[in-house]
Amino acid sequence: MVKVTIDGVTKEYPKGTVFEEIAGEYQPKFEDMIALVIENGKIRELIKKAEKDCELTFLTIRDNTGHKTYVRTAEMTLVKAVYDVLGADRVRKVKIEFTIGQGYYCKVDMDEKLSLKHVRQISEKMRELVEADLPITKKSCPIDDAMEIFKTHKMDDKVKLFRYRRSSFVNIYCLDGYYDYYYGYMLPSTGYLKYYDVTLYEGGILLLLPGSENPTKLEFFEPREKFFKTLVDSSAWGEMMGIDSVGDLNDTICNGGLNDMILVQEAIQERRIGEIARKIVEKGNVKFVLIAGPSSSGKTTFSHRLSIQLRTYGLIPHPIGIDDYFVDREKTPRDENGDYNFECLEAIDIKLFNEDMNRLLAGERVELPKFNFKLGKREYHGNYKKLGPEDVLVIEGIHGLNPATTRFMPDENKFKIYISALTSLNIDEHNRIPTTDGRLLRRIARDARTRGTSAKNSIAMWPSVRRGEENYIFPYQESADEMFNSVLIYELAVLKQYVEPLLFGIRKGEPEYYEAKRLLKFLEYFQGIDSQNVPANSICREFIGGSCFHV
Repeated sequence: MVKVTIDGVTKEYPKGTVFEEIAGEYQPKFEDMIALVIENGKIRELIKKAEKDCELTFLTIRDNTGHKTYVRTAEMTLVKAVYDVLGADRVRKVKIEFTIGQGYYCKVDMDEKLSLKHVRQISEKMRELVEADLPITKKSCPIDDAMEIFKTHKMDDKVKLFRYRRSSFVNIYCLDGYYDYYYGYMLPSTGYLKYYDVTLYEGGILLLLPGSENPTKLEFFEPREKFFKTLVDSSAWGEMMGIDSVGDLNDTICNGGLNDMILVQEAIQERRIGEIARKIVEKGNVKFVLIAGPSSSGKTTFSHRLSIQLRTYGLIPHPIGIDDYFVDREKTPRDENGDYNFECLEAIDIKLFNEDMNRLLAGERVELPKFNFKLGKREYHGNYKKLGPEDVLVIEGIHGLNPATTRFMPDENKFKIYISALTSLNIDEHNRIPTTDGRLLRRIARDARTRGTSAKNSIAMWPSVRRGEENYIFPYQESADEMFNSVLIYELAVLKQYVEPLLFGIRKGEPEYYEAKRLLKFLEYFQGIDSQNVPANSICREFIGGSCFHV
């Protein structure tokens, strides 16, 4: 027998009792479905067994890690259904590419066009797999054996990925004879998938799943045409460069193609920035270029680079940050937990911002503020501006597209740009790199360098940042005149060397430890590269330092 302590109460169970059985006993006490357990401070899947005395806590699908586990299980079940319906001999590749709202977009590569009939059959097959409550088993096998398995199943992306693994063993999941590798935990069986939907969207499959904040409800899917096009274009750039997965990236790094890759990627971005500048000029009478986007999307560097492109057309741009209009720290609103809410619109002095902008539009000379993030105060250092006929204000901030931010500024003088950090790179075909992970790593590196914020605090603040984005940023992205993707295909290999030491500083027992451990495991997939080849005007420099724009 083993002693298991839960909420201070100790019970005895036969040695080898699976955690799923124990979780089932305590499930009635939880509103949401239990997805994982924490055994003596270590996250465990429900298929694991209690082999020694331990203390257990539970993670549900409302928890970030538990929700990711639900998503991952649904993705594996979907891929299995695709192969079952269409046949492994007809399907060359199934790639889970990116998210759109609460939908996960999956592309099927085969000779014939994916039809509505196909998707209905796949949806029905997935329903059958779920109703059958099939077990998802896990085994650890030598890396060479795993590579042979995936060679047999024509999953060359995984073979490339494992080539750079430092460990000798790898965990493989099996669902009804279908083998796959996934970065992260899995649920014990398909029967756990209570909430999902499958539909045809833009030539691919859209897997709709609940969000973590309301894990039992499927949100209404609202198409985002501009956003989707930006994602597709980004994926096309990766394919054009022959870099579709982390394995491809590592091959490029190790085979001497690093410098060319960096130059091409930077050139693609510069061309796109030039295109946006041309459209601003063509619109005419633009005085306010508004740049919005989520945290760590690279808005500041983008605004400087756009300014340079505008100068080639004879305009005189003036970069301005809405963040400089933050209210003083003690006046910042607080969230439901009593913490400062820097993401809400009320954290900005909207009245002063509009007054200054309209005074400039009227031709007045205005002194602009600079926010001191370390002191939490707005300061003035003699930064005066006055607009002439060719002057343009390039204004960046997370609330730039919110109509309330610029409600007193004439619409005919505005040009709106949404900038995001949309990762087109996959770990492999079935393991996406969440956009939020890339931005979080950017933020950890930048905040440690410029704001004196530890990785622990950056991770702790991230849920609040994400809630702010959902409430104040994402709803306005489709109103943009243009969208720009700031992600560089090589950047995670660069960020690795800056972020890893910061993450290792988070100790076991701290609430942020599990997220730090997950990110460290994620970074292990990448061959790290030195930053010396990164250009001084690169968006990457905003986060690692060394930018010519002093950001």
